[in-house]
Amino acid sequence: MIPVTVHAFISAPREELFDFIADFGVRPAWCDHFVDDYRLASPHSTGRGAGARFLLDAPGYRHYVESTIAEADGPRRMVEALHGGRNGKSSGEWVWELSRQGTGLTRVETTLAWAPGTPREAFKEKFGSRGWTRRQLKIALERLRVIFEEQPDRPLARASIAGFEPLRSPRFGVSPRIVRG
Repeated sequence: MIPVTVHAFISAPREELFDFIADFGVRPAWCDHFVDDYRLASPHSTGRGAGARFLLDAPGYRHYVESTIAEADGPRRMVEALHGGRNGKSSGEWVWELSRQGTGLTRVETTLAWAPGTPREAFKEKFGSRGWTRRQLKIALERLRVIFEEQPDRPLARASIAGFEPLRSPRFGVSPRIVRG
């Protein structure tokens, strides 16, 4: 697939935006309009190696995608490695680039590239998935802008951890007395 790139200008410091985007725990607050069943892979939702799994709710083709932060050069650039689709054969990359545009203004640019792993996925991609992806990313960036500029009155939605039980948290490297997220 040809990469889909969208951008937005947000009135917030670049460092705060980067920390927010790099936190997979709050991703459902602004991306839940096109992803369902969003789960964290571990209790640690930020930084290199953090991961999440979600159901991409594309029209006519719903599939699970796993995302992992592969590169984090804060506060400028973050790269997420994606894989999923039918039998996990598809792969992709989601790149976030933040640049300062003035005092308190940040340009957020996101690029999503997805390579279908099967002929069936390639066939379905030819019928409008680029346009759908562009619209969903534009909506996500607008929702991100609203979160930073208009300060929502209710708490933001957070992701849960797949298979996390507080009493068995030592298997994740977390003390059972301290439960995060």
